[in-house]
Amino acid sequence: MIYFVIIPKIFLWIRRQLRFMNFETYRIFYYTARYKNITGAAKALFLTQPTVSHAIAGLEKELGCQLFIRSKKGVQMTPEAELLYRHLSKAFQHVEDGERSLRDHLSLSEGQIRIGASETTLHYFLLPYLEQFRAAYPHIRLKISNTTTPAALHALREHAIDFAVIIAPVADDSIEIHELLEIRDIFIAGPQFSQLKDTPLHLSDLNAYPIVSMEPGTGTREHLEHIFASFGCHLTPDIELATTDLITPMVSHNLGIGFVPYSFAESSLINGSVFQLNIVDPIPRRSICIAVNKEFPLSVAAGKMVGLLGVT
Repeated sequence: MIYFVIIPKIFLWIRRQLRFMNFETYRIFYYTARYKNITGAAKALFLTQPTVSHAIAGLEKELGCQLFIRSKKGVQMTPEAELLYRHLSKAFQHVEDGERSLRDHLSLSEGQIRIGASETTLHYFLLPYLEQFRAAYPHIRLKISNTTTPAALHALREHAIDFAVIIAPVADDSIEIHELLEIRDIFIAGPQFSQLKDTPLHLSDLNAYPIVSMEPGTGTREHLEHIFASFGCHLTPDIELATTDLITPMVSHNLGIGFVPYSFAESSLINGSVFQLNIVDPIPRRSICIAVNKEFPLSVAAGKMVGLLGVT
């Protein structure tokens, strides 16, 4: 009967006093109950035995009940202590799990990196670095979102990704840009346009021919539209594609003149299935860059990946 009277009283005391009790005091109680020994608790917590004993005595005074029965073999929990321990053990297990997870995260034993990357940066730059990172940190999950540069920037602003590997230029004050590698874009044509080979051409001359381009909403399309507009021309593609790697095959089958990074056409230039047009108007060069959100610091894993890519 006494037991059932005391239990509600304990909860009333805990509820009233928990905000005032030191977390470390409950930690001492938890380890004392766990080891059933003040000496074992003191060693586990790197405290002196008197410190542990004093904390337990203080907690018993605050809660208004005895928690441990002392003996030569150690301590034995009272029914009240057993009740308190059942609840606290769950809380401290979560704390220990959290500490362990954080240690693993900091040591790169677990974690995830979310990367937004355009098709061009994946093909032209990123893949070998992903391979190196996976070899060095096999337990870090890599979530790669293959998307357009505008979509990657939107995801970065929303903190849906940790960083983006995209094509500059980018005009956004909330985004920090680190340029890594310059890209050379070229215009190419197929055999049926052989009359244009080695002929000096202005961008305005290209309006007389079919154009194979990326679809609207992509960084490459926006860049090409800007180039044409800067020379007083309007871009009206005949064929619009979703991916850059389809442009060179389209051009090699004589479906029009294409605009691609040199690396996407290199093998076709070598085997002669396409050729590079001699455009006399200067074509602004783009850069592969790392984009990070200024408002959100990188995780340890993401920082390692960004460092591997060349950002210090």
